[in-house]
Amino acid sequence: MPSLPLAPGPHRKRSTHPPAAPPSPGGAESGPSPHRSAFRPDIEGLRAVAVLAVLAFHAQIPGTAGGFVGVDVFFVISGYLITGLLVREAITTGRIRLGDFFSRRARRLLPSAAVVLAAVAVAGAWLTVPLLRTDLEHDVLAAALSVANWRFVAQQTDYLATGHDQSPLLHFWSLAVEEQFYLFWAPLLAVIVLVTARAVRRGRAVRAVVALVTAAVAVASFALSLHWTGESVSLAYLGTPSRIWQFAVGALLALLPWHLLRGPRPLRLVCGWAGAAAIVWCVVSYDASTPYPGWAALVPTLGTAAVVLAAIPGRGEREVQGAYGVGRFLAMRAPRAIGRLSYTLYLWHWPVLVLAEARLGPLDWPARTALTLAAALPALATLRWVEQPLRRSRTVSELPRRGLSVGISAIVLPVVLALVVGTTTLHLMGPTTPVDPRGLPPGAASGPSLLARPDGAPLAGGPLVPGPAQARKDFPPDGSCQVAPAVTRSPECLFGAADSPDRIVLLGDSHAGQWFSPMLAIASQRGWALQELVKQGCPLPELTVKSPQLGRAYRECDTWRADTLDRLRNGPKPRLIVIASLNHYTDDDELLASAWEKTLKRLRATGAPIVHIEGTPVPGTDVPACVSGSVADPAACAFSRADAVPPDPLARRIAAGAVPGVRSIGVNPVLCPGDGPSCPAVRERILLYRDDAHLTNVAAVVLTPRLERLLTDSGALPPAGRSD
Repeated sequence: MPSLPLAPGPHRKRSTHPPAAPPSPGGAESGPSPHRSAFRPDIEGLRAVAVLAVLAFHAQIPGTAGGFVGVDVFFVISGYLITGLLVREAITTGRIRLGDFFSRRARRLLPSAAVVLAAVAVAGAWLTVPLLRTDLEHDVLAAALSVANWRFVAQQTDYLATGHDQSPLLHFWSLAVEEQFYLFWAPLLAVIVLVTARAVRRGRAVRAVVALVTAAVAVASFALSLHWTGESVSLAYLGTPSRIWQFAVGALLALLPWHLLRGPRPLRLVCGWAGAAAIVWCVVSYDASTPYPGWAALVPTLGTAAVVLAAIPGRGEREVQGAYGVGRFLAMRAPRAIGRLSYTLYLWHWPVLVLAEARLGPLDWPARTALTLAAALPALATLRWVEQPLRRSRTVSELPRRGLSVGISAIVLPVVLALVVGTTTLHLMGPTTPVDPRGLPPGAASGPSLLARPDGAPLAGGPLVPGPAQARKDFPPDGSCQVAPAVTRSPECLFGAADSPDRIVLLGDSHAGQWFSPMLAIASQRGWALQELVKQGCPLPELTVKSPQLGRAYRECDTWRADTLDRLRNGPKPRLIVIASLNHYTDDDELLASAWEKTLKRLRATGAPIVHIEGTPVPGTDVPACVSGSVADPAACAFSRADAVPPDPLARRIAAGAVPGVRSIGVNPVLCPGDGPSCPAVRERILLYRDDAHLTNVAAVVLTPRLERLLTDSGALPPAGRSD
């Protein structure tokens, strides 16, 4: 999946904390602080650069594919400002008032976010289909509770969760990261202040200890980021631990004696513009294929640090870098105006884009740009009537508990709305519990049904089976035998008559795994065992592919395939090997044929019959979601035959006699009947697909008699009751 939308950190027009303390016998730093609390107009303008980069990326404006680096800019800024604020308070007062800190953050961030969450919860009920509506309400809950990033990490690392449309709240992941950083960082600094409170030179002790801790946190977090970038794209990109180092870089700017290291003004001038150029270079050079964050995130992170550092006024300086510095440019009226709006603009623009596309369909970049500009209207309204009044209110800011109460109320409102809308939607959609195959319409599970017989009589009237909400969870009941991307060896995974010397082996990727229930039924009828050797997203032909989940070459797939084929060759001979694999891993037919031949050569060495099940249709759209909005007319969710059912290269070669020792069977004439241009999503009230690519377990169960007949007719399987 491409890089996801990112949310900016909070912008602050003017610091409200006290200035640094003057020299004192108690040990405050001598001389004026180089990190004084005076308002930094250049940082307000720097936020404009960050948010415009992110907005251009989301609008898909050509040449801005790397605009997602705007989040790095925001994280560095937040680390710099928050750490500077807390350390100055510690030096000035000898402690950090966590109640005051969290009260300010709550009334600053949460009310505006609550307005957007409430609007999305209500608008989603109108603009989205019911099944996506329930997903959206869960997203609202996660965003309101500041755990959106972990919800999206869980969804994206699960291969079976593919097929979901983009969430209007996907951009809340980085707000969650920032809020989790606050919850971790402020108490940590408070503990450090308590430990160093009695130091003779308290100010320097606090800065020194915090700087050492910050450096250690930065190194550990960056190392973890590098590791996760190579192991899990979404965990590295969305996870809090792999992003903390960027806050820490900003924190170090507020802690180290840069006023002694900054150098002469010409050098600072070059440093500032070089940092700005680095950010712009990332925006135009990076794209969704860039391993991120990883090493690539160093460029925008250090570029932002250079811009912030170069614009720190020195002693006696009233300007930032004089007339030609990047700080002076950022402090101009236009960048500052956009910077003031950056938080609410970011909150609003992504829901506007996603909900508009949910209603209108995919949009091109000019239309997306126009919608992004239109999002400035609710952003301005939220800034004017929600954010600014609460930030400036003496009544609210007077006592910390009042600000915290505002924050709690801002959490409760969207949570209640999400629960009400989500519960109502689920009630209207019907049951969500898994389907019991024994409760299928008469004959569907065991024999005469439309999908089992060419002349099959229609099933009895009733609701869809499974319902759209059930379909999402209608997986084969094989436990953890479809091993995840990071796993390199399948467990034994024996089912049915596990002690039988005869077994069917089901081998391939998740498109093989979808046949688990039929194969188990067929094996059980004969008193045999079923062994499932299936790995998610891993082509059975010997191809090295890139894993979308891992963001790199799928080495685990190659290891798993080699291990599995060795186990089959060196173990007891199976009675039958059934193989299936998605045929979209490459468009190079020659490469694919060569890769299949390498795998099949090793399978033939087992001496067992081999049957290939032709690839089933790949709708390419979220079928259960579509059907949930068209229950009365599921024909509206039919999809293109040409796109969903391309020729299966291996099936064609088997039919031409070019692959000796392998038989091929297929059920696509049932799943996509006739010669028309489209394929149905539902047949005789059986909802066929659980996502955008896989059959529901119910559909697979209903197809069991047909599969058994195809296998026996091909000579690969003896009829039930016979052992030959």
